[in-house]
Amino acid sequence: MYQLKKKLFSAVNSMTLVTPSRWLAELTRESFLKDYPVKVINNGIDLSVFEPVESDFRERHGLKNKKIILSVASGWGKRKGLDIFGELAKRLDDSYGIVLVGINPETAKELSPRIIGISRTSDQTELAEIYTAADLFVNPTREENYPTVNMEALACGIPVLTFRTGGSPEILDELPDEAIMYLFNALAFEAEWADVYEKHQIREGRFTMEDGTRQDVDMMHSQEYTYLEDDMATGFMKFYKDNRYAFVAMLPKEGFSV
Repeated sequence: MYQLKKKLFSAVNSMTLVTPSRWLAELTRESFLKDYPVKVINNGIDLSVFEPVESDFRERHGLKNKKIILSVASGWGKRKGLDIFGELAKRLDDSYGIVLVGINPETAKELSPRIIGISRTSDQTELAEIYTAADLFVNPTREENYPTVNMEALACGIPVLTFRTGGSPEILDELPDEAIMYLFNALAFEAEWADVYEKHQIREGRFTMEDGTRQDVDMMHSQEYTYLEDDMATGFMKFYKDNRYAFVAMLPKEGFSV
C-alpha cells in the first residue's frame, strides 16, 4: 500500500500541500512528498461564538468556590491524557475541581469520583460557557496536529497548558510576551521543602529583569548542595520533603536568553 501511495502521489506534476500546523509541514518535508511545496494554513474558530460569556456552570456543578481545571476531547483515553487527570485527582486538594468534556458512558465508569465528566456537546455556545467558567485549560495530549480546543479556550479568556506534542503548542508560541501563564508544577504539585526556609533567610533584594530593569523583591537565601552547570546556564537543585522530587532553577549565562 505504501509503495502504491508513493507511486500515485509522486506522479502528480503540479501539487501544493497544505497542512494545519508547522509540525505536520516538517514531517511532510521529510517524506516522499518532500519535493512538493508545503504551505501552512492553521485551523480557525468562530470568534463570535468562542468569547468570554457568563453562565451558571459553576453553580450547577457545585464548583462555585473552586479552581476549575478543564479539558475537552473526543475519544478520551491515554492518547488524550486521561491518565494524567486521574493522577491530578489524587494530588489536588478539595479546592480544585476537574472537568472533562467529551466523556462517554464507558469512560465515565473509569473516572475518579473527584472528576466531573460531561458528555460531548454539539452546542458551541454551551461549550464557550464551560470554557469561560474554568481557571485553566489543560491539554495533555500525546498525539495532536493543531487542536482547535486550545484556540477555543484562549478565545474564551483562559490560559492553556499543553504538552509539546505535535502542533499543540504552536498557538501558544504566538501569545504576547506579557501573557500570564500558569506553571503546571505550581498548580498541581504541593509539597514542603526538605529544609524549610526560616524567617531570617528571607531578605529583600534587587532582581534584574531580562530587559535590564530592576525590581525590589523578597528573596530566599540558602546554601544548596546540588549545583548544575553547562555551557549556557548555571543553576541549583533544592529537594522537597522526602527527597522524591526537587525544584530546579537555571540562570542563563551572559549572551544566552531563555
